[in-house]
Parts: sequence; C-alpha cells; structure tokens
Amino acid sequence: MASDLPEDPTSDPSRIRPAAQDPLLRTPLHALHRELGARMAGFAGYDMPIQYPAGVLAENKWTRDSAGLFDVSHMGQAILEGAGAAQAVETLTAADVQGLGENRTRYAQFLNDDGGVLDDFMITRLAPGADGAQRLLLVVNAARKHADFALLREKLPALRLSVREERALLALQGPKAAQVLADALREEYGGLRDKIAAAPFMSFIDGGEGLWLWRSGYTGEDGFEISLPAEQAQRFARALLADARVRPIGLGARDSLRLEAGLCLYGHDLDETTSPVEGALAWSIGARRRAEGGFAGASRILRELREGPARRRVGLLLEGRQPAREGAQIQTGDGRIVGALTSGGYAPTLERPIAMGYVAAAHARAGEALDVIVRGKRLPARVVALPFVPHRFFR
Repeated sequence: MASDLPEDPTSDPSRIRPAAQDPLLRTPLHALHRELGARMAGFAGYDMPIQYPAGVLAENKWTRDSAGLFDVSHMGQAILEGAGAAQAVETLTAADVQGLGENRTRYAQFLNDDGGVLDDFMITRLAPGADGAQRLLLVVNAARKHADFALLREKLPALRLSVREERALLALQGPKAAQVLADALREEYGGLRDKIAAAPFMSFIDGGEGLWLWRSGYTGEDGFEISLPAEQAQRFARALLADARVRPIGLGARDSLRLEAGLCLYGHDLDETTSPVEGALAWSIGARRRAEGGFAGASRILRELREGPARRRVGLLLEGRQPAREGAQIQTGDGRIVGALTSGGYAPTLERPIAMGYVAAAHARAGEALDVIVRGKRLPARVVALPFVPHRFFR
C-alpha cells in the first residue's frame, strides 16, 4: 500500500463514532467477533466489529470477489400489522407501499412535516395474518430504531407494532453469496435451494423455522440479509464461515463498500433537513404517490420534483491520494463555497479517494470541476454520476 494512504481507512470519527451509551450493548455474535480477532468499537450503542486482522482493504476486496459475512444485528426489526396497514404507513413515507407485491421489498424513508428524512428503511409485504390483516416487515437503522418505533406507535395507533428484539440479522454479500447460502442451507432447509437461486433482487423468502431471507444488501453486490432467532445466530454464522468462500467483514469495510456503491448513510448523507429529492432518491417515490401526495412533507417534495431542489447529493472523484472527510467545504475554482461533503474516504476497489456531498444544483452536473478544502488545501475534484462502482444486484 502506498505510503501516502491513511494507515486505517476507517479512522474517520464522523462515520464510526464511540457510542454515548455505557455500557455498550452486544449482539448475539459478540463472542464470535472476539474469537475471530475483531477490533471492536462503539457504534449506535453497540460494541461492534470495525475490522478483523486482515484489515479493511482486504475485507472490501474479498466482498467484491467472493462472499463477506456482516453482523448487522444492531438494526431494528419489526412487524406492523392491521387492516389497511399499507395505506396507513403511506402517510409517513412517499414510497408506494400499497403497490408492493407479497414477499417483495422496497426502500423507503420516514419523513417529517417539512419533507426531511427521519430515517431510511426497508419495508416488505408479508403474507396476510391468520385474521387476514395486512402485515409489513420493517428493517430500520440502529441509531434511529427507537425513534422510528415511537413514531409508528404515535402516528398509527390503530395498527399493531411487534418489535422483534429476539432476532439477529446477518448479511452475506458478494458474487458467491447466493451459492454459499444455498449450500449452507442444503441439509436443514433443502427446499430453499431453488428459491434462493431464483429469488430476484428485493424479494423476501420465509424459510420456515424462524428463518427470513431478503435478496438485498448495502454493498452494491448481490447477496442476502438473513434474520433468525438470536439463539441460532452463532451456529448459523459459524456454518457460513466454515466455507472457504466466506470471511467475516467489519463495519469499516461495510462503510467503504456502501460509499463505493453510492449508498446513503443516515445521519450523514441524509438527515431531518434533507429531502429525498435533494438526496438523489426521487426514484424511490412512486408515480402514484407523486400524483396523489398525501404523505408527510408532500408540499416541499412535490415542489422539488416539479421545479428541482436548490441542492443535490453528488459523487466526487478526488485527484491525488489524499482522502477528504465529512464536513469538508466544496468550492468553485474562484473560491465560492457551494456545498460540503457528507461522506468521504479511500475507495479500495478504485484505489483512489472518493466522496459524496451536497452542492448547489447549478454545480451538480457530471463533469463539473470543483475543489474540496482539506486543512486549508484545495484538492481538485470533479462531479461524477453515482455509483462509483457499478451495482451487481441479481436481476
């Protein structure tokens, strides 16, 4: 590795922070992380693996080439159910939930009355309950889960919210993930092999015996997210790691992978002041929702869809080897400040620094030449279309 690269690409304190909560909570895989030699740190109130002995660069590459196993059990899982649940939850999000097919998943955002993003999350329509009621499975960000669940209880009191704290959540990501998972489930869940192979991106499989699978992830690669009872998590993880195609991956590489994929990190690239349109997430707002409105913050969001937002989230390729971090100012060549970075770091796949941030809409065109200011020094950069590394989702 070149000497002018940072020794630890995960050392940006704006993205992996010590948690305020003390003592830190532990996921069901905590002992396994320690056994595997993980460097642990506080994240969203949990003691989480940041990297393993191979290091972030190697973990990033392994996930792109083979299959990486992530512990994301700190995230929130819940089932929302009741008559008209899909229509009700649409008051809080601009996503088309009513149009979501059974066992299909959609990316969405909870919105405030000003159109800002309270959290981004995944929502799945499950088969109806025994009483015929609609059932929606939600996976939300760890740092926002308590606020999200409080919002749902306050705004949708007629629906039943079941928070599934007894479950673990793993993510198996990479081009070999589907085959690895099918092989691992061959004996105990023999009927799932064909379902896994054929499952399209953003689909859900109820594997029985408490096993839930989504073909989705946060790396830009093919893969699955796996929810199962906490007491089964360590045995399941060990079975996956026994496969030579799988290695454990920490939050450091998870962050570099999602940045390469141009995916937002809540609290950084999205927050309560940014709208989905500003955040380049207009694709997540369905045509029916645009026509009908009826969701929190609709006035602002529909106006921005018509007229364009004042600022936009963009990708930036930086020249040289010096990475830039969240908060760095973005300037024009004549020194006018036109925005700021929200994520940034070294991209192992591209072997160069990359960043995302918000800039005034007039400067958001691909190819625009800008400067990023790091310690008073101008780093030349140019706006590029996202993602930095092409997605390889299974279609």
